[in-house]
Amino acid sequence: MAAGNTYVALATVTLASAATTQVVMSSIPGTYTDLVLVASNITNASSTNSLFLRFNSDSAANYSSTFLEGNGTTATSSRVTARTVIDSGYNVGLSTTNPGQVIFNIMNYANTTTFKTVLSRFVQASGAAPGTSATVSLWRATPAAITSIEARCDVTMGVGTTFTLYGILAA
Repeated sequence: MAAGNTYVALATVTLASAATTQVVMSSIPGTYTDLVLVASNITNASSTNSLFLRFNSDSAANYSSTFLEGNGTTATSSRVTARTVIDSGYNVGLSTTNPGQVIFNIMNYANTTTFKTVLSRFVQASGAAPGTSATVSLWRATPAAITSIEARCDVTMGVGTTFTLYGILAA
C-alpha cells in the first residue's frame, strides 16, 4: 500500500444470530482505489466450513482461485476454475472455540474495463487443525465495477462472526 493511503470503514456486520445463507454489503461507492473485506471470529458448529465471496450477485461459473495452504506439518497447493464463488482458502475445524480470520484485498474494484483480482489470507491459529492459506482469485465476468459483495458460507456462520468492509482512499 502506498504511503498516505487511508482505510475508510464503509460497513460492518456482526451476526447476532447464526446465518445459514449470506451477508450482503451493497451500494458500494466507486470512489476508492481498492476494497478490503475483513471477516473475523468466523465460527460454526461444524468440523469444516468455507467462506465464499460473490460479486454483484453473479452466480455464473466466472470465478477461479489458486491456493497455497499449510498447517505446520504439510504444505499444499491447488487450483479451482469455473466456480460460482471465490473461496477463502484454509478452513478446517472451525468452531465456537476455534475461530478463523480472513482478509480479502479486492483490487481496482471500480474499474469497468478489467477483470477483478482478489488476494486473501486465512488463518486459524488454534484448535485441532490450525493452519493458514494465501489465495489469489479472479472474477472473470464482463468487466464491471463491484457494487455489492455477498459473503456466503457452506454451513451456518456462528453468532459474533464479523464482517467489516473498508475502502482504500488514495492520498
